[in-house]
Amino acid sequence: MGVEIERVEETETWNQLVERSPQTCLFHRYEALSIQADHTDADVHPLVGYIGEEPVGLFPLFELSRGPVRLLFSPPPELRVSYLGPALLNGNGLKQRKRERRQHEFVEGCFEWAGSTFNPRYGHLRIHSCYKDIRPFLWNDCEVTPSYTYLVDLTQGTEDLLMSFSRDARSNIRDTEQASYTIEEGGRTAIYDIIEQVDRRYARQGISYHVTPAFVTELATSLPAGAVRPYTLQIDGEFIGGLIALDDGETVYRWQGGVRSDTSTDVPVNDLLDWHVMTEAIDRNRTAYDLVGADNPRINRYKAKFNPELVPFYNVEHGSTAITTLARAYQWIRRMA
Repeated sequence: MGVEIERVEETETWNQLVERSPQTCLFHRYEALSIQADHTDADVHPLVGYIGEEPVGLFPLFELSRGPVRLLFSPPPELRVSYLGPALLNGNGLKQRKRERRQHEFVEGCFEWAGSTFNPRYGHLRIHSCYKDIRPFLWNDCEVTPSYTYLVDLTQGTEDLLMSFSRDARSNIRDTEQASYTIEEGGRTAIYDIIEQVDRRYARQGISYHVTPAFVTELATSLPAGAVRPYTLQIDGEFIGGLIALDDGETVYRWQGGVRSDTSTDVPVNDLLDWHVMTEAIDRNRTAYDLVGADNPRINRYKAKFNPELVPFYNVEHGSTAITTLARAYQWIRRMA
């Protein structure tokens, strides 16, 4: 019996499957998919693969149009969603040959569904690091390239974690007078302040930034309580810096923010913010802190001070050589990824 692909439109059914898979993140939830689609003018197709009545995989696909060309994305472009792509279910206990065959049929079936439904000329996926076996994409004529992120192990406890940091990080955290600043978790105002600060910082660097306060606020109000956590650092009541963390119940993600402050200060703003987020995550029994990205040498110098583990995830492209070359030549992918 082969894998049959179905488009699922029931929120509860989809989210129950998301919660059962170890390879999903918050952006796989139905509410988050709908918000991503709304903010990119895309159609979302939440696909589930079944063998009989048993679900074996999830694969949310986003259909976009650029002129006459149909495109496939997961996640959709421009929103700086870290990972999406497929996630598997009910594979524990299977022998290797059966597991590989099932996964191959699932991925191939999703591509065939997309081909018959909207016939994309080009596809781009960014797959969660928990999804280990990317060979089915190679077998389906995709181009796969690695990217990297950093994971901080939070299971070692607060003191051992701090001692694993670089000397300057330890000094910044221990020696900064706590009375000189406050860090607190906020709401809509905090989200606005953080996103606007990132937008200003990127604009000065000539970097496009399409994440909006409205997008983040919708996620915060639609996802489970505590999933979106905006932290701000203030000095004398003035906003100096902040970051927006995501919490999926196991891993906390350093999602947006944490850029250089607009205000000149001797306070090590980002060191203190990251440490605060990590200690609160430990208090909630979270196991890892994903620093979200390790491909920029300049930024890596900052992130590496927390002694993280380097972890790969994968970008997958699918399309003819001609359309892929054309897309890159016109920098479509740089603008959309």
